[in-house]
Amino acid sequence: MSTAKNRIAAIEIDDSALPPPTPEIEQERKVAIFDLLEDNSFTLPPRAGRQPPEGPYHLTLAIRDRRLVFDIRTESGALAGEFHLALGPFRQVVKDYFQICESYFDAVKKLPPSQIETIDMARRGIHNEGSRVLMERLEGKAEVDEDTARRLFTLICVLHFGNGG
Repeated sequence: MSTAKNRIAAIEIDDSALPPPTPEIEQERKVAIFDLLEDNSFTLPPRAGRQPPEGPYHLTLAIRDRRLVFDIRTESGALAGEFHLALGPFRQVVKDYFQICESYFDAVKKLPPSQIETIDMARRGIHNEGSRVLMERLEGKAEVDEDTARRLFTLICVLHFGNGG
């Protein structure tokens, strides 16, 4: 577990500009948020020679103007940082991730365990690729560990999916 200050203590998904999520997407979202809040590492590095406010942080994720918005606040509500990431670099990996998840859920219903395991390994590989892309995009903006990046990538997927993919 990370230190108490270098973490996300609360997370909100602002999907007010998006169509309502399906029950499946809503469930994925709840699980990802729960897992993220259980264990994460999130630090804001100094920018322009200034130290950012200390965490723990409250994070709001949204998609606005085809950009992924990270709104980071302190526990008192003061703005700690905000940055916008282009969705383009995520588009293909999110699409691949949803396709492999669909294959996985279909496979669970009708294929033998060995084939399910192969699809699941591919699914994890694409998920790892998505978290790697996210870590690259966050460079210089926020420092996260691999597990935190994976959980944030899941939230980006459900946001992205709600935005028409």
